[in-house]
Amino acid sequence: MSGAGPAPVSHRIIVRRRGGPDVLEFRPGDRPEPAEGEALVRVEAAGVSAYDVMLRAHRFPGFPSLPYTPGEDVVGIVEATGANVTEVSVGQRVAAWTFGEAGGYAEHICRPAAQLAPTPDGLDPAIAAALIVNGLTAHLALHAAVGIEEGEKLLVQGAGGGLGSMLLQLARRAGAETFGCDAKMKHDQIMTDGAAPIDFRDRQIVDTIRKRSHGGVDAVVDVVGGAGQLLQSYRVLRPGGRLLMLGMAGTASHGVGIILPSLLMTALLALWPDRRRIATGPGMESYPQQHLAWYRGTLKEIFDLAVRDELDPHIAARIPLRDAARAHRMLKAGQAAGKVVLVAGGSEAL
Repeated sequence: MSGAGPAPVSHRIIVRRRGGPDVLEFRPGDRPEPAEGEALVRVEAAGVSAYDVMLRAHRFPGFPSLPYTPGEDVVGIVEATGANVTEVSVGQRVAAWTFGEAGGYAEHICRPAAQLAPTPDGLDPAIAAALIVNGLTAHLALHAAVGIEEGEKLLVQGAGGGLGSMLLQLARRAGAETFGCDAKMKHDQIMTDGAAPIDFRDRQIVDTIRKRSHGGVDAVVDVVGGAGQLLQSYRVLRPGGRLLMLGMAGTASHGVGIILPSLLMTALLALWPDRRRIATGPGMESYPQQHLAWYRGTLKEIFDLAVRDELDPHIAARIPLRDAARAHRMLKAGQAAGKVVLVAGGSEAL
């Protein structure tokens, strides 16, 4: 990688100040060089998430400081490797999660080779990108936190997004009966995922869910957040049921003001003296990075299911990298049914 002359140019999205989608700048810079143990990946697809939207607009201690490049899940081709890399080879297509370090909205990224997972031949890079964080999160939530079992009934709040869709599909594979709550415009997708759709604007939603599930559900996974909604989710649980708050996608449309009330509500419900409980388990903030064998093995399992058409991450839109601001506007407006993916090049396919 070293030699005379200027470094090759590589573009990326830069956030220099907190604010709305327009703070996402598409800028050129030097292409990075892999250090020892790293691989240089030419990014073909990068996922967009509510987490990205939240960090762009608000400062949180311990998260990337300004300036930074957003993006947590990427898929691309290995273009070069540093010294002592044996896990991947040049020309191989790989997937990576950046483990909270961001950097994915870029034409090139360097990552530790041990954290790269090969993608199967024939798997669309955008599909693979849509499976990384959502697939891993859903798998860990269902099997390690909620402990979903065959024959149980599961409600997903925020079921029309990329993570909600993965939760529904993986729960169905585990033999659960599923219900998905979201806006009516996302109900067709929820039904495609094998779940009964429920309108989140239903004023009698607790009664509706209890009626449609014949007395309540065994588990709720809430990816939206908000104190009122969490209480609502808790109320539809059967005795012995469990509620898992899995992120707060609602911050994209309602702001970070929902975070503290959500945390207080879950703390209160955890102390409530009845037979329902708040589910806890290993979190995505540390578990995958500390258990790389699980991380790579679970990604392989998820990718193989997608190749066999047994898992279908819905792509809401494929948007060129330079138009990342448009992708963030879609999420803020609640218009994305499925996963929004940034793709290399200047073309767009919806």
